[in-house]
Amino acid sequence: MSEFSQRLHDNIRSKQTPALVGIDPRFKQLPSSIVDAARQRGSSEAEIVAAAFEEFCFRLIDIVAPLVPAVKPQAAFFEEWGPPGCAVLERVIRRARTTGLIVICDAKRGDIGSTAEAYARAYLAGSDPHAAVWGADALTVNPYLGRDTLEPFVKVADERGAGIYVLVRTSNPGAGIFQDRITEGQSLYQQVAAVVEELAQETAHGSEYGAVGAVVGATYPKELEQLRGAMPHSPLLVPGYGSQGAGAGEVASAFTSQGLGALINSSRGINFAYNRAPYSERYAPEDWESAVEEATKDMIDDLANSTPAGALRD
Repeated sequence: MSEFSQRLHDNIRSKQTPALVGIDPRFKQLPSSIVDAARQRGSSEAEIVAAAFEEFCFRLIDIVAPLVPAVKPQAAFFEEWGPPGCAVLERVIRRARTTGLIVICDAKRGDIGSTAEAYARAYLAGSDPHAAVWGADALTVNPYLGRDTLEPFVKVADERGAGIYVLVRTSNPGAGIFQDRITEGQSLYQQVAAVVEELAQETAHGSEYGAVGAVVGATYPKELEQLRGAMPHSPLLVPGYGSQGAGAGEVASAFTSQGLGALINSSRGINFAYNRAPYSERYAPEDWESAVEEATKDMIDDLANSTPAGALRD
């Protein structure tokens, strides 16, 4: 097993859940108390937003760290606010890692040659948080440019005990326009999956899981089941649960009978639980942290009750 997959699965076993909390700070949805405090500290709009993001994300991490094995900061929400936002992203990643969480930076990078390697070395710290400036355990990668897009990321990941998650079958409604295209009797996503499985096997070093995982959306449950079988050496990252409409039943096929092999992501449904039922009925905006905790525990229980993830509690 690759070093990344070993650390990931150790965390999943320790927390007894494959629940992954996405960190998607959206300024207009933040609790007003956090926004008001940030306005007193910042001068420019970007500085105010960045200060609010930092407080919100740090407090979010402290709530979920005892409950889940991993978090997934979405880089775009931070990058939107320029240097102040990017500086906060780096601190959020490091804060999460100090709590023992696996951190998957969702930046969907993809390029070739030395440029791809530069991206990889910037983000993929792996087992040593200080081995890369961004400090993440893993990174999402776009394979559109071909296998040579992936190889520099794979090389750095294998060297550093890091991981990558390659976009294979994404959860967005328009994914099929490209991903379902048939060439030589196979869809594009099936062809990408075949390359991912090859690279996963190469980085598994004769064991069960490699350093190369796949992003497969919960909103396509038949394809998810098919792809779990096609990529047995790849850890899966499964978006689409919760706010995007998929439930635990749609993600059950992502797991082995031991409840391993996948992380199931929920972002908005946990980050801003205090804004939606049933949590909005029980918690005032100033109690948003309690709503986050309850929503996280509800997700954990849902996965345990309706998928093989329940085996992690045995």
